[in-house]
Amino acid sequence: MQRAFIPGILAMAAIVVASNILVQFLILDGLLTWGAFTYPLAFLVTDIMNRIYGVATARKVVLAGFVTGIICSLIGSQIMLQGDGFTYAAVPLRIAVASGTAFLLAQLTDVTVFNAMRGGRWWRAPLVSTLVGSALDTALFFTIAFSASVAIFGANADAAISWAWEPVPFMLSGPMAPLWVTLAFADWLVKLSLALVALIPFKMIVARLTAQPA
Repeated sequence: MQRAFIPGILAMAAIVVASNILVQFLILDGLLTWGAFTYPLAFLVTDIMNRIYGVATARKVVLAGFVTGIICSLIGSQIMLQGDGFTYAAVPLRIAVASGTAFLLAQLTDVTVFNAMRGGRWWRAPLVSTLVGSALDTALFFTIAFSASVAIFGANADAAISWAWEPVPFMLSGPMAPLWVTLAFADWLVKLSLALVALIPFKMIVARLTAQPA
């Protein structure tokens, strides 16, 4: 492995770890967590690695993030089980599967879309790939983690996350919908906003690393 892109792997691991910690802290009446603002930076790291080092390297960075996420899930599950094993015993598996599946598929999709568009204007590949990857990530995670239609994790898991099925006004003021749908949409809005903001550091970092315009 070339040492040049090891900082990319370290950055991805740091983002995953930070997001796993910050997701525990709710804001805006529970609509979001602080982790929603750090997690999308993973797409920025992936896109920079893709632009500078190519598809193969970007996929290695994604794999490093995926492995880090699994480790975090294992540690988190032990903490939850020690805290209240009866209530939460079935929850860590469901959340871990949702998180890992969403991360891996969304990030690999980001890599593929970016590579397909890398010959266009400098902003097109990172913007489009991040938007597509972010939408897929949000859809997969919240559906697997909280949708009542996913019942493969057993009755204990369903009971523990049944709060997410409660009908509430969509985004607190719209038509009635399950709470998890509002949570998913709020999460996606953050990803959408950060996809636009991330174009600035993407441009600056790529230009600095290549010593030429991105």
